[in-house]
Amino acid sequence: MERTVFITGATRGIGRELVKQLTALGFPVFGTGRDQDLLESLKDETGCLGATADLTDPKQVVSIYQKAQAELGHIDILINNAGLNHCKTPVPEIELEDWELQYAVNLRAPMLLSREALKEMGARKSGHIVNVVSTIAKTAQPNYSIYSAMKYGFMGFTKCLIKEAREVNVKATAVYPGGTDSDFRPESRPEYLSPESAAKMIVHCITAPDDVVVHDLTYRPMVESNF
Repeated sequence: MERTVFITGATRGIGRELVKQLTALGFPVFGTGRDQDLLESLKDETGCLGATADLTDPKQVVSIYQKAQAELGHIDILINNAGLNHCKTPVPEIELEDWELQYAVNLRAPMLLSREALKEMGARKSGHIVNVVSTIAKTAQPNYSIYSAMKYGFMGFTKCLIKEAREVNVKATAVYPGGTDSDFRPESRPEYLSPESAAKMIVHCITAPDDVVVHDLTYRPMVESNF
């Protein structure tokens, strides 16, 4: 039986590459993102299913999971890939609205989706939740306090999820990619990981043998030394 996949942040960067690689392997995929045009081009290119959603709205977060579930029939694999780092701000200059925005996308949305997935997967004792965190959760950088706080929180949440999921025979994986040359950042960084390579590492976790679960996967470009 083909395993179905629901991916957030599917229209750009690592998420887009995940859709391309997984559909090429025969996985039925439902992707979501914010940009309707990019989503439509992805659907045309890969044959995936999908719909846009605003992950800052908790009601839309739950409803997009339900839509993916309805269109796929069920969800075997959830990949919480969507993320946001829209500002790099010194602590004295933090604006509450920036904090709340990153909280909504980087922590609350994947929590809600993981909750919904564990309900469904736990009931049938099968499934896999993959949370794309960031190596920022394993280090510290000036001006990254907002993003770091959310990713540290996401890491802590996922560590607990791994143990709870295990009790109902559901796999859970925390992925920590290093710097990736995608449009997540405004500047080009060709020395960083390509989105294709970053996605391929996540695919390895998903396609591991049935008796194997990858709990933590950390990978970086060779040029990075901030660890």
